[in-house]
Amino acid sequence: MCLVIFAIDCHPKYKLVVAANRDEFYNRPASPAGFWQDEPNILAGRDLKEGGTWMGITRNGRFAVLTNYRDPSRFKADRKSRGHLVQNYLSGQLDPLTYAESLGNSATDYNGFNLLFGSTGKLFYYSNQLAAVQPVQAGVHGLSNALLDDPWPKVMKGRNSLEKIIRSQS
Repeated sequence: MCLVIFAIDCHPKYKLVVAANRDEFYNRPASPAGFWQDEPNILAGRDLKEGGTWMGITRNGRFAVLTNYRDPSRFKADRKSRGHLVQNYLSGQLDPLTYAESLGNSATDYNGFNLLFGSTGKLFYYSNQLAAVQPVQAGVHGLSNALLDDPWPKVMKGRNSLEKIIRSQS
């Protein structure tokens, strides 16, 4: 299960601090983070099976990260690859709210997902489980395979750890 712990506007030098772990199936091929040859503005790892990514940033500060929403009872093998949601945002020009609006039309084409996206100064959260976009407020947050800031033990532990690190470095 993937984990993203992040802080917005909590450190005097850094508007966004991110700690993430991708623990997709170990046999799923992926390339490490690097600038893409076909999209030289994108810095991200790449899913070599479907061509998308789980987290990335562009040279001009567009940022996106995705986690799967875990609900085995609703999983369908024929759904589109969720990694293209991150890739499409990073390579596109739509502002975050317009991009989220465009997702509403196709959100059910994907298995459950959570998407954080925006820029290093302003992030938004969208899950196809809620079908609504919301701005992410300043603070330390956590996202795993449930909704944003759901109090899973690993989310709470990660948030507490990042809060301590930021306090010690501020």
